[in-house]
Amino acid sequence: MRIRLTFAKTEAIRYIGHLDIYRTLERWVRRAGLPLAFSQGFKPHPRIVLASALPLGYTSECEMADIWLEQDVSLQQITESLRNSAPPGLQILAISQVDPSEPALPTQLVASEYIVTFLNPIPDLETRLIELRESQSLPRTWRGKNYDLRPLIQEMELIPSPISESPRLRLVLKAQEGATGRPDEVILALGGSPEKARIHRTRLIFA
Repeated sequence: MRIRLTFAKTEAIRYIGHLDIYRTLERWVRRAGLPLAFSQGFKPHPRIVLASALPLGYTSECEMADIWLEQDVSLQQITESLRNSAPPGLQILAISQVDPSEPALPTQLVASEYIVTFLNPIPDLETRLIELRESQSLPRTWRGKNYDLRPLIQEMELIPSPISESPRLRLVLKAQEGATGRPDEVILALGGSPEKARIHRTRLIFA
């Protein structure tokens, strides 16, 4: 049985990394008493697949994980068991059953949407945004590899802030094999500092 868990990663655990989230999901399912399935082979591992790694320091309201169970369990029981054993900082948003033959979540992801809140103002931010939109190329280096950030920026706009005067930027960044747009790289391209911003993922966009 393959289930899909949609969950939020809140401010309380934004400094918990991707691998720790994976381990937390495993412990969560075990604590809920659900029959977690394992892969075959010399080193079996829990059959849990996250749609997309969320970088350290980010929060989210749209994370997804597919989890395989060894036997069928009613969605009501799954939901109740997971809600009763939810770890601090993770919030269940939805649980559904998925066709086991459906392609893996990461292969279906085409883009992600983020809201960036700048804690410190960036001088001439609107002008910098226009220049970035009009640029034909934006060479960057990530982990020793060169790539062009510009074609990975699908949408980029300033939006009103309902609770503060801090500038907020909405980004839709493409996710494709071998290259994924990163909000922190966009912040750097605008002359800002990722350490002085809050980054929140609001939507995963699938093919």
